[in-house]
Amino acid sequence: MRRGLRVVLAAVLLCVLGTGCGEADAFATESTMARIKQRGVLTVGTKFDQPMFGYKDPASGRITGFDAEIARLLAKDLTGSERNVRFVETVSRERENFITQGVVDLVIATYSITPARAELVSFTDPYYYAGQDLLVRMGDSTINQVTDLGGKTVCTAKGSTSVDRLREQVPTAKLEIVDAYSICIPALISGRVDALSTDDTILLGLLAQHPDTLRLVRKPFGREPYGMGVRKQDTAFRDYLNGLICRWLRDGQWDRAFMSTIGVHGNTAGPSRPANC
Repeated sequence: MRRGLRVVLAAVLLCVLGTGCGEADAFATESTMARIKQRGVLTVGTKFDQPMFGYKDPASGRITGFDAEIARLLAKDLTGSERNVRFVETVSRERENFITQGVVDLVIATYSITPARAELVSFTDPYYYAGQDLLVRMGDSTINQVTDLGGKTVCTAKGSTSVDRLREQVPTAKLEIVDAYSICIPALISGRVDALSTDDTILLGLLAQHPDTLRLVRKPFGREPYGMGVRKQDTAFRDYLNGLICRWLRDGQWDRAFMSTIGVHGNTAGPSRPANC
């Protein structure tokens, strides 16, 4: 058998066995994956103020949470080590800018997939599902569902899908729109606003910091698919990431990332695990 044919057959066999298909060495020279591999560091935009997803520990400086763990899995696949990742704080309103301007390689930051955003960037398939909910003060019994927000002041983040959904479902609510959800917490505790609204798992992380002061309503009124955001025309990178999501769902890495972050807090809110593959 000629040597060239043997090489081709060996490559096919590796692909079938699931060990050689899509390896970093096979990336096209000018692809985003090849550039990251050559650089040796993956740059990821994520949140720094959302416990369970993207949170910068004030003592150690380490970025923790589910989004951070997904980023580390990606860094390991591209560079050989989960340590080869650089996190850039990316608030909701800057996500598209950071992608299009090349500040980051991609954004993994509780990034809901919407048609408007998809006009500016490309999204992977969903890697997580959340539901929009409400965080209120423990002693406030007047808010038990979204319709109770009429005439109330609700805090949420600029550039989030939460804003549009609140305006659509409760047009009489007064919205206080800020740069980050963490800004809403002292306003809520002090009584300056009546509720904080965003995705349930983000709210659970914030609730874990104030369990005796705040409560989660637990009446989701919207479903949010989270995707990783990449440059608009970078279909090769997007397709590669979709393949990784499928692999992580099949081999248990997604579940391990979930249980080490969101699952630690006993989260059972919503059908979080995607069924893409």
